[in-house]
Amino acid sequence: MPQQYPFSAVVGSDEMALALILTTVSPDIGGVLVRGEKGTAKSTIVRALAAVLPPIDVVAGDRFSSDPREPSPLSPDGPFAPDAAVETRAVRLVELPVGATEDRVLGSLHLERALAEGRAEYEPGLLAKAHRGILYVDEVNLLHDHLVDLLLDAAAMGRSTVERDGVSVEHAARFVLVGTMNPEEGELRPQLLDRFGLTVEVAAPRDPALRVDVVRRRMAYDADPGSFAASYAEAEHALTERIQVAQTRVASVELSDEMLLRIAELCAACEVDGMRADIVTARTAVAHAAWHGRASVTTEDVRAAALLALPHRRRRNPFDAPGLDEDLLDEVLGDDGPGDDEPDPEPPGGGHDGDPATEEAAESTGSTEAAESAQQPPETGAPAVQESTPQPSGDRASEESTVGAGATYRPQLFTVRGTGAGEAGRRSRAITDNGRRVGARAGRHGAIHLTETVRAAAPHQMARGRTTGRLLLSAEDLRVATREGQESNLVLFCVDASGSMAARRRMEEVKGAILSLLLDAYRRRDKVGLVTFRGAGADLALPPTHSVDIAAARLEGLPAGGRTPLAEGLLEAGRVLELERVRDPRRRPLLVVVTDGRATSGADAVRRSRDAAGLLVRAGIDSLVVDCETGGLRLGLAEVLAEHLGAQHVPIAEVSAEALTSAIRGRAA
Repeated sequence: MPQQYPFSAVVGSDEMALALILTTVSPDIGGVLVRGEKGTAKSTIVRALAAVLPPIDVVAGDRFSSDPREPSPLSPDGPFAPDAAVETRAVRLVELPVGATEDRVLGSLHLERALAEGRAEYEPGLLAKAHRGILYVDEVNLLHDHLVDLLLDAAAMGRSTVERDGVSVEHAARFVLVGTMNPEEGELRPQLLDRFGLTVEVAAPRDPALRVDVVRRRMAYDADPGSFAASYAEAEHALTERIQVAQTRVASVELSDEMLLRIAELCAACEVDGMRADIVTARTAVAHAAWHGRASVTTEDVRAAALLALPHRRRRNPFDAPGLDEDLLDEVLGDDGPGDDEPDPEPPGGGHDGDPATEEAAESTGSTEAAESAQQPPETGAPAVQESTPQPSGDRASEESTVGAGATYRPQLFTVRGTGAGEAGRRSRAITDNGRRVGARAGRHGAIHLTETVRAAAPHQMARGRTTGRLLLSAEDLRVATREGQESNLVLFCVDASGSMAARRRMEEVKGAILSLLLDAYRRRDKVGLVTFRGAGADLALPPTHSVDIAAARLEGLPAGGRTPLAEGLLEAGRVLELERVRDPRRRPLLVVVTDGRATSGADAVRRSRDAAGLLVRAGIDSLVVDCETGGLRLGLAEVLAEHLGAQHVPIAEVSAEALTSAIRGRAA
């Protein structure tokens, strides 16, 4: 097995390192969500965390890692004798794949025992394996929402209850939940974001000296992992001792009423919803005090806790990035509290008062400024949708204009026809892992349909020589439930940005409608993309992504002007959808063409547009035409385009659900 990169060797991730350590000192905090761009060592530092945690004692042979010091551990393998054997092992890091099923997470009926011996026995899942360890989910924003709910519920309750497939089991499931994600791939729903105890924003260091140090260390590790790890063995051991002392100390740290009042005032000032923010901030402040060897919580501990526990809980719009106003934080906390002027005691184990990663950075660069740079948190709280300056692109700059979006609203639901089999979501009908049970099929993956399994086995009992009351089963009898729910889709916007759309009032209405549809796609867990056409060609303004806030930002800065190359826009949309079909064949697309239907670029523009529409129809693309034509005199060209595309035609004024007075709500499924 390859040598793991040392935790203390990671440079420039001090806030993340602190958040991870605090959750291991006090697991009741509720886990950590790490948000950051690619290549910022998110996965590296999480995987390195398990190696610096103190080892744990477990009951020998117990599949659920029960603590031998507990009087009555919640384990299906118990009860255990008072003199049961004990073994010491390292803390486990359990990784949960994005494509994991509910059975794999919770556990389910042991199929081999059920088929061979005819008895129902529980087979533990990943939650059982992660008990008293770390459960790591990379790209947690791509995990199915119902699985994220299961994880967060188990982390909050400290136990997992399984009632399915003839099995009724409850076992302990106390673990540190760590999720990492790249915001460019999409955000978590605010309800799920709030359930993570702490959230950290990470970014690559901007200081050249730190960047050089990162490269040097990585190259040294790749050349000789064993020697590199050995050079950090002492620092890793000191970190383990310090964590162990903090875990012992945390129960005795005093949280005074004054500090508790400051936490409450701070949470109220930040306008957070519910009481979870107060509780998590208090637990984090206590853990921070224990980590620094203090006997009581100070204002410094409260401030550090607030920076980790509150940014993702403030009230914000869906496209706003999480963040916290530090000026407001300083204003509420005011001057240092009692005892804050006293020097901190020498922290146990580490021999330093600061965080290990910061000190390593300062030591390696020989620069105090480098360490201070590593301690600076990334800027947060900036809105994702910003006004941008239009740039000339093929047309004269004087012909272009950039107009902001109008007010958003709740749009009607547009779906893809038929029944798909894509990723679970909230748009179109599909056969999914969750939803209502509509039938059964032969197979071994999925929730067992007991009735249909028995029905399949019943005709063969005499041939199998059944002489007792026990049902004789074989592998071919197994039936799993077929469930119908909803899937997420790829919603590709093909937007007319020509001169006929450039009028301020019209472009405001167009951008408002698209932004409303983007908000709807965000809530329905869709993937989105943006193609624009104007002048003489079409551009892929945003390749398909889960990040609708980036799509909104690109839309906000979209300039308009020039002729209308409608055919080029449709052809570019077709090219993008064909590539996505190869990359993700299960995700069905919905093409949303936003135009007034005019085609004015090049010879035979109308004929070429009709031919391009025919190509999309033959490719089986479901389409929607949002008609942007306004005024008393209308040509109806967008409606003609919709006929050629076999698409639903919706005037832009009727995109809003409230504007509809008839019964049609989207495409018939």
